[in-house]
Amino acid sequence: MDLGEAVLTSMTTRYFTTDPVSDATLERAFDYARHAPQGGNRQPTRFIVVRDEAKKRQLQEWYLEPWKAYLGMARSGDIDIIGDKTSRLLDRADHFAEHFADVPVIVVACGYIDGLHPTDTELDRLSVVGGGSIYPAVQNFLLGCREAGLGTALTTLLCMYEPQVAEMLSIPEGVATAAHIAVGYRATPFPRKLDRLPLSDIVFDETWGTPTY
Repeated sequence: MDLGEAVLTSMTTRYFTTDPVSDATLERAFDYARHAPQGGNRQPTRFIVVRDEAKKRQLQEWYLEPWKAYLGMARSGDIDIIGDKTSRLLDRADHFAEHFADVPVIVVACGYIDGLHPTDTELDRLSVVGGGSIYPAVQNFLLGCREAGLGTALTTLLCMYEPQVAEMLSIPEGVATAAHIAVGYRATPFPRKLDRLPLSDIVFDETWGTPTY
């Protein structure tokens, strides 16, 4: 698959079939993930593939509590959702949450904490830099799944339950959970175009707000 096609059609999947996904199908995507750029070649990212029904049910139970709280705030307007299709988007996301355990594979993206090097912890704001050596690998995995014809949905809500997830999956101390990725075959075809802001709104020339394109 052409890289551009993969990038431009890799939207979040909310509706999956129950068709199984083999380890062989995922192998190339994981191989792409391990080649992602990261600081100092420390390679801190690890992945756990979860197919066990009981474990997925438990993950869904944990997922639903923060999701329902988020959903309530989004529907009331306390959380701003960009776009004019908010209700439809939230309905799809709620369906996903209610069927989280039915997705064939849940991939847990993890990272060794001592392999990260956040440089923004002293700033008076939320630290965001620490994931710089993890999320490029996650994105490579998502694109690899798209190449294999698989849909994906990345969520970080379950990171709120890191201690519980770590105990269930035997994740050792010193390893953080960075994301949970639902993986399976889409119930509908991939889109041909994604709803995104124009380049003029996101790329600036020399100073903030001066469009490059």
